[in-house]
Amino acid sequence: MATPADIATAGAGELAALLARRELSAVEACDAAIGRIEARDGPINAVVVRDFDRARAAAKAADQAIARGESAPLLGVPITVKEAFNVAGLPTTWGFEMFKDFVAPEDAVVVKRLKAAGAIILGKTNVPPGLADWQSDNPVYGRTNHPLDPARVPGGSSGGSAAALAAGMTHLEFGSDIGGSIRVPSAFCGVFGHKPSYELVPGRGHAPPGVDGASIALGVVGPMARNVEDLILALDITAGPADEEAVGYRLDLPAPRRTRLEDFRVLVIESHPNASVDREIAAALRRLASNLETAGARVAYESNLLPNLAEAHDLYDRMLWTAMSLGGPAPDGLMNAHEWIIAESQQLAVRRQWGRLFESFDVVLAPTFGVAAFEHKGGDFNGRTHVINGETTPYAAQLAWPGMATLANLPATAVPIGQTRAGLPIGAQIIGPYLEDRTTLEFARLIGGL
Repeated sequence: MATPADIATAGAGELAALLARRELSAVEACDAAIGRIEARDGPINAVVVRDFDRARAAAKAADQAIARGESAPLLGVPITVKEAFNVAGLPTTWGFEMFKDFVAPEDAVVVKRLKAAGAIILGKTNVPPGLADWQSDNPVYGRTNHPLDPARVPGGSSGGSAAALAAGMTHLEFGSDIGGSIRVPSAFCGVFGHKPSYELVPGRGHAPPGVDGASIALGVVGPMARNVEDLILALDITAGPADEEAVGYRLDLPAPRRTRLEDFRVLVIESHPNASVDREIAAALRRLASNLETAGARVAYESNLLPNLAEAHDLYDRMLWTAMSLGGPAPDGLMNAHEWIIAESQQLAVRRQWGRLFESFDVVLAPTFGVAAFEHKGGDFNGRTHVINGETTPYAAQLAWPGMATLANLPATAVPIGQTRAGLPIGAQIIGPYLEDRTTLEFARLIGGL
C-alpha cells in the first residue's frame, strides 16, 4: 500500500495509478493534500482560494466511480489551478481589488477538461495584479513567498502555482504565460512547466472578469508539474480546439522529431543583446550542453539562421504591453490599430525565420531568466533593477529571455538543470518548432538522465 511519503511526492500520473489500483482512496488522497496545504502554506501563501468541502465531495464521487470500474487519466487526483482561471462558484480577481467580489459562473475550458479527466480542484493559487510581474503579490491575497526562503519570490505570474508544486501541496498545476509566467516560476522553484504553442490549449475562461475570453495575443495557458510525464499527460487532456473551432478542427500533433538524445540537433543560446545572465546560470547551461555533446547530440553555439534578437525583442515588447492592457484602462504609449496590423506582419516574418532555423535544428536551449529567485522588490516594475555579475541592469530587460519563444508562438518547456551555490534552483527552457510541442517535451524527458 502507498505510504504518506509516496502520496506526498507522487506526480499526478503516479497518483492516478495508485488510485486506479485502489492502493488508497481518492478521499485519502484529497485529505492528505488538504492536510499538507494547511500544514505548509502559512509562510508561503500559495493556495489563496480554497474549496475543500467541494473537493471532498468530488473525492467521494471519484471513489464510487473507481469502485464501479470506471477510469479516467486523473480520476481522483487532487490539483490546484492558477487564480486567473474561472472555476464555477469561486472568485476570479486577477489580483485586482476591484474584482474581489466577482464569482465565476462557469468553469474555464481547461478546468472543464481537467474535471472531465477526473481531477479534483482543491483551490486556486496566487498571482500578481493583472498577471504582470515575476513576483506574486496583490492587494486581495497578499504576497506569496518562495518555499525555500520567504525573503525571495517564487516567480510570477504563476508564482503560487510553482510554489504549491515545489512545497508538495498539489500534484499538478495549470498556469499561463505571456512574459515567462509559466517558465520563470518553474525555474525559480525547481519544477517543470510547458508553454504550449500559441492557441494549442484553449484560453477561454482565463481572462479578467467582464471579458469574454477571446484569445489574448501572445498569451497561452499550459501545465506545470513535478515531472515531464505529467506535463505530457496534462497537455494531452487539455489541448485541442474548443467551442466554435471544434466544429471543423481536430488535434493531430506530430510525434517527437527524435527519440534518442544522440539524434537531436541542438542550438544553445548563451547570451542575448538585451538581457544579462548570471554566471552560475550560464555555467549550468554550458554543463548541460557539454553533457549533451558527450551523449552524442549535435550541439552548436551560434547560427546565422537565428532572427535578429534585438529587433525581435523590440517588437515583442511593444506587442506585449498592448496585449496586456486587456481588461483594464489603456495606459499611454500603446500601439494603435494601424501599428498593430503592421506589427502582426513583422511578427509573421520572425516566425518564418524561426521556421527556417528549425529546418537545421530540432530544439533551442536557452536560459529561462537571467537570475535565480531574487529577494522581494518594491517599487514600480520599470523602476526596479537586478544586479547581475556585479552590474545593475533593468528589471524589465529580463523579458528578453521568455520573449524569444512568445513572439514566435513557439512551444517552450522549462526544466530544472541545477542549483546555485546558495542552493536555489536553476532552470533552462527548451524551445521548439511551432506545434511540435511533443519534441520539446521528449527532449526534456530525455535530458532528465544527464
